[in-house]
Amino acid sequence: MFSSQDSQWMHRAIVLAEQGRFTTSPNPNVGAVIVKHEKCIGEGYHQQAGGPHAEVFALRQAGSQAQGATCYVTLEPCSHVGRTAPCAEALIKAGISRVVIAMQDPNPQVAGKGITLLKAAGIEVEVGLLGEQSRAINLGFLSRMEQQRPFVQLKLAASLDGRTALENGVSKWLTCAEARADVQLYRAQSCAILSTATTVLTDNARLNLRVEELSTAVSRLDNGQLRQPKKIILDRQQLLKGNEAVFADAANVIQCIPMLENGNKMPHNASQLRCQTTSDGRFDLAALLQQLATEQQVNRLWVEAGATLAGSLISQHLVDELIIYIAPKLLGHLAQPLAVLNNFTALEQVPTLVWQDMAMVGTDIRLTARFN
Repeated sequence: MFSSQDSQWMHRAIVLAEQGRFTTSPNPNVGAVIVKHEKCIGEGYHQQAGGPHAEVFALRQAGSQAQGATCYVTLEPCSHVGRTAPCAEALIKAGISRVVIAMQDPNPQVAGKGITLLKAAGIEVEVGLLGEQSRAINLGFLSRMEQQRPFVQLKLAASLDGRTALENGVSKWLTCAEARADVQLYRAQSCAILSTATTVLTDNARLNLRVEELSTAVSRLDNGQLRQPKKIILDRQQLLKGNEAVFADAANVIQCIPMLENGNKMPHNASQLRCQTTSDGRFDLAALLQQLATEQQVNRLWVEAGATLAGSLISQHLVDELIIYIAPKLLGHLAQPLAVLNNFTALEQVPTLVWQDMAMVGTDIRLTARFN
């Protein structure tokens, strides 16, 4: 049975873990707090893949006081040697007497082995405190580990009548500046942005993270730069030639082309990913998502594309979260639609969502919903 103080310290560990959400991928967000005699003697969070884990930062602060203390950690301490030494062994060596863990790590390299190691050393281990809250800060990592695909967030911008652009394709700027800045926060937390060559060419899109639009409270890397998400561009006809704005920065651009086709020569920051196609020649989107998870280690995938790709992802049940910015404008019935979906004949057939959040962003409204 966990006490109210246990909950208090684990809540602090979760708050710490969230600070790494812009920089830790493909690793999970993890926070740790070390407590002795009801006082925090050390805390930390995982800041960057390849760097020290949360427990290491906390142990450094605690020093010799860690002997006989309790460690609260949001995810099971690792037990394998990767780019860093095992955290479970570090806790054992420090003399920690009790470890409270929010949730077991689904990574097959860990998956209970860290817990077993701690228990074998005589440490009291308890698992399950604020487990759902811990899951919520690692939706991308958990999706990659448990479903072998990224957590997919589909972003759309629409008028009050559900239109995304005028009939002639003009959409700049449908939403307000505050909404566009809000999008940067989502991009900053994403491993990759998915779009299509058609969208890139139509909008002359860069699909980059514009750091100047982010709050100064957003965590930076030691070199002062946030990670630029990979740009995943679906390009069946190889319309992109390498001189477009999307290639203008240092971010990795991945041009998705059919499996058996020869690729065009691309700039130094670009690569080509050969992807499976369906019998009608379209990309197999489910296979693509699995490829992005396993080969590119994409945890969170942010989708910014037109109505066709949006509709395909929704129809194939490949979207986890829908984020729509609604502008107080009316574009008319000839304007372009939000998503191209099947022609439903009964309400029982239509996709159903559950509201997660509604917020004013400047003059627009941001709606967040998840599919049932």
